[in-house]
Amino acid sequence: MNGETAPDGPDMSPPEIDDRAIAAHVPRLRRYATALVGNRHDADDLVQDCVEKALANRHALRDPSRLGGWLMTILHNLHISGLRGRRRRGPEVPVEDLADDLALSAPPADRGAVRDFVRAFGQLTDEHRTVLLLTGMEGLSYREVAEVLELPIGTVMSRLARARERLRVLLDGGIEQTVRRIK
Repeated sequence: MNGETAPDGPDMSPPEIDDRAIAAHVPRLRRYATALVGNRHDADDLVQDCVEKALANRHALRDPSRLGGWLMTILHNLHISGLRGRRRRGPEVPVEDLADDLALSAPPADRGAVRDFVRAFGQLTDEHRTVLLLTGMEGLSYREVAEVLELPIGTVMSRLARARERLRVLLDGGIEQTVRRIK
């Protein structure tokens, strides 16, 4: 031989993700992004950035069956990076200013309840909002949420329990129930 090594076998590189496979996930990404950022315009920008990054890095996905979770992870990480950047730049518009816009999709009788929910949801931490959105709106399992957020499954379960309790307290007018721990 002339110094070159022979290949050990057939090419075992992962199959490249098809553009249509990524495009099929756009409605789900858009729904999650809209819930995260609170308006369609910013959500569309976030989804576009996510798709662009996924297309540029599609070779990095080893298991095509995990495409949905991989895309949600990219979207989540882009959102967190954006939040950090906006914090450095200064204050944002409060979610209460968006409550009327978000409530317009509800029937007139329910707008007050929607407005109350939007205000309460806006008072949750980013971590609590994210875990509630992924489980409640997107219907992801605890394991899938743990993968998307790159957290232990126990942390996801704990955050979800605390988020639900905090949201309940905020919707009930801020009255917290005292829970006794038994040792």
